[in-house]
Amino acid sequence: MKRYILFTVFISGMTTLAAELAAGRLIGNVFGTSNIVWASIIGLILIYLTFGYFLGGKWADSNPTAVAMYRVLAWGAFTLGLVPYVAGPVLRSAANAFDALNIGILGASFIAVLILFIVPITLLGTISPFAIRLSVDDTSRAGQVSGQIYAISTLGSFIGTFLPTLVFIPAIGTTRTFLLFSLVLLFVALAGLGKSAGRKETLKYLWMPVLLAVIAIVAANQAVKNNLGQIYETESAYNYIQVKQQGEFTLLRLNEGQGVHSIYSPNTLQYDGPWDQVLAGPYFYADKNPSDIKRVAIVGLAAGTTARQLTAVYGDIPIDGYELDPEIVRVGREYFGMTMPNLNVIIGDGRLNLERSEHKYDIISVDAYRPPYIPPHMTTQEFFRIAASHLTDGGVLTINSASVPGDRRLINGLATTMATVFPSIYMVDIPGSLNTVIFATKQPTQPENFAANLMKLSADPNVHPLLIHTMQVTFSNLRTDYETTTIFTDDHAPIEWIVNDMVLRFIIGGGTEYLQ
Repeated sequence: MKRYILFTVFISGMTTLAAELAAGRLIGNVFGTSNIVWASIIGLILIYLTFGYFLGGKWADSNPTAVAMYRVLAWGAFTLGLVPYVAGPVLRSAANAFDALNIGILGASFIAVLILFIVPITLLGTISPFAIRLSVDDTSRAGQVSGQIYAISTLGSFIGTFLPTLVFIPAIGTTRTFLLFSLVLLFVALAGLGKSAGRKETLKYLWMPVLLAVIAIVAANQAVKNNLGQIYETESAYNYIQVKQQGEFTLLRLNEGQGVHSIYSPNTLQYDGPWDQVLAGPYFYADKNPSDIKRVAIVGLAAGTTARQLTAVYGDIPIDGYELDPEIVRVGREYFGMTMPNLNVIIGDGRLNLERSEHKYDIISVDAYRPPYIPPHMTTQEFFRIAASHLTDGGVLTINSASVPGDRRLINGLATTMATVFPSIYMVDIPGSLNTVIFATKQPTQPENFAANLMKLSADPNVHPLLIHTMQVTFSNLRTDYETTTIFTDDHAPIEWIVNDMVLRFIIGGGTEYLQ
């Protein structure tokens, strides 16, 4: 029986960490996966485990039997399996509230979902104290037994850290991942009851897996979200991915859905968003022509909006698209017309793969920022040096970032950092959005060059109308002013602090949805 108790500890530890990781995805689908959200999840789960350790010690001393431990474990496993189904209606309500930025409903939903974990996680926390109490039959070995149990539990937790995110959530989804780990743990508990108390005791709890199975069947085709216009949703190792239809436009949204990451229409390429602005980047150089653009890199390809626009304006030039999430690429090909033969998709981290590239580019577009999710390693002096080393002598770097009314800390920090590598920095606040596109040229340039190029190209009937329109928008909103602030480095880039504070102040202050 002692070996089975150790096995139980291993499975319990694995399930506890799997539940924590799956909780992050369950909640992150609606509330995002920012540091604030993760801190709330991890902090409260640690509190629940602490309460469980305390209760487990008391219960084990008052009833030091394996039967008592496995009863508690059965209830913990059962209630864990219920969490995603009970949370579902709350989360769908919160998703609609997030679209309208109804802060009251959002706050209440977030708290409600987190409270759902108090029962299963607390009960799982009781298992290690129970196991120690049952395994120590010689006080001289109490330390050794305790160490062994905590080591086995931690090993299980290690396995539980990777299985949900790398295997089960991408393969079967968050809800079924909860169900799978719940059922595995529940069957371990039922087998433990059989070993310690006989078949009759096990039969008393067989209703638990049956009820979970019935609930799973009834809710089998229930969508994670059910927003108006949704035509597809899926989960990858990195993101909750949602495709929506609004009129003639197909939209890509990720995680909590605050932002449009790609847009597609078979009838137009003009979206008046940050994607368009990439087209205008080269024209800060004097006497620049569309035929001068030979190769482009997009770091943060998403579903290929920018790649399609570049192909339309500049022809079938080679485009290297760097994208971390292969599932987004698949969605882009299926729903967003991302089938251009000149597009070379490179799966993996944008900075690492750009550094490895053998090519030099006339344009490098970085569209991997999405407040509050901005990869710090793509905001630093070191990253911008990598980008500069992969630009042609007449190349330009474009960054799609964000600002909010009265708060340009992020833009100022990025511009300050980029200016240590690039001689000329320009900014365009996209009308009707909170997006700011930053341009950095490898050689010194002047705004007058852009104006002259716009006049020259406007008179050329062979130039694509999308380029002319985009240049007009760029010129009308062009600015060169920024406050010199912190230089971001790989050692020190306080991106999370700046962005979290910026977004929270904006939302609490009654801001509207930020796009792209």
